[in-house]
Amino acid sequence: MSIDLKALGSKLSAYRQQMGESIADLVTATGIDSVRLLGIETGVLWPTGDEILIIADHYRCDYKFFISDDHIAPFEQTKTLYRAHASDFSQADRQAVQDFLYLCETESFLMQELGRVGSIFSFQATGSNFKRNGEEAAAALRSTLGYSDREVPRDIYAEFRKVGVHMFRRKLGNSNISGLFIMHPIAGKSALVNHSEDIYRQRFSAAHEMAHAIFDADEIASVSYERINGTDLREVRANRFASCFLMPPAFLSSIVPPPASWSDADALHWANELRVSCQALGVALEAANLIDTQTSRRIQGLRVPRESKVDPELPTSLSDAQRRRKSHLLELGLSDYYVGLCFDALHAGVISIGRASEALLCSQSELAELAKMYGRALHGDY
Repeated sequence: MSIDLKALGSKLSAYRQQMGESIADLVTATGIDSVRLLGIETGVLWPTGDEILIIADHYRCDYKFFISDDHIAPFEQTKTLYRAHASDFSQADRQAVQDFLYLCETESFLMQELGRVGSIFSFQATGSNFKRNGEEAAAALRSTLGYSDREVPRDIYAEFRKVGVHMFRRKLGNSNISGLFIMHPIAGKSALVNHSEDIYRQRFSAAHEMAHAIFDADEIASVSYERINGTDLREVRANRFASCFLMPPAFLSSIVPPPASWSDADALHWANELRVSCQALGVALEAANLIDTQTSRRIQGLRVPRESKVDPELPTSLSDAQRRRKSHLLELGLSDYYVGLCFDALHAGVISIGRASEALLCSQSELAELAKMYGRALHGDY
């Protein structure tokens, strides 16, 4: 295959700059001499096969993207993202986004190979009332997933994966970012939720990004912040979708005693039961005309104790050591679903041990520890 040296160098230089890295940073990360890196980027030196693999691995990108015009990578998506929000993403956060995109592509590949592709949810909005569109889409998705008006989904990450969205939690340094949505050119609809947020806020953010997956997939990439711009109707719609999906008005209306008569203890109980923050609950109750503004503000000012909150991927049955380890894995984006998918693919012969360790962002020795934690085997029958 003929390789265009200038095009290859241009792609490498563009990726490095998009990641906010200097040549010195890339030298430190890859061990490749600065003279060679500059020569490769300017198209005057031929890279070795190993050098291309090392650089591609650093950027969590298929090496074929650099040597062929036929291979697709989510470069345009991240370029769009950073062009609009450059100052909000540190170098470390850009690397975290690259990891997230790699996980999405790997998950998509493994699901295809194992025959686990879920259904695709589509919703056609009518009219120009953004809030109503959010409400209607939430009701439609709940119905598709088999929930009645008075049922509350517990593991929403699993529910959103069922309808074709790659949903990952990953820690970002910028706590003002709640999440982001990217239309991955290979994996499709992909959402990242900032694991730095409060557990219940993460649930709301996940539902918020699900709304962007439903309504705004044509935008390629978008970022959601902790405090939304009230004039951005897309963000208002996404918030309304999240509220109605997690706290359907029919459910709120059925609660006894009625919210207008709640004590602080009642409000804390129902926030924890619904797995939402008191702020989100207070806003939802007022929007449903179940409480007045003063009561809403009182409820919004409450806080569910951290030790009372429930994370579907950190059950109380875990030991302290297991909880710390799993929490760290979640910070890296490694959900129970994704880890299980990798081990299933390994057992089915879809991927090798080396590929499995790469997919799980770890060394082969760490892979053995991970297998033990999840009760899986690297060799033989499961």
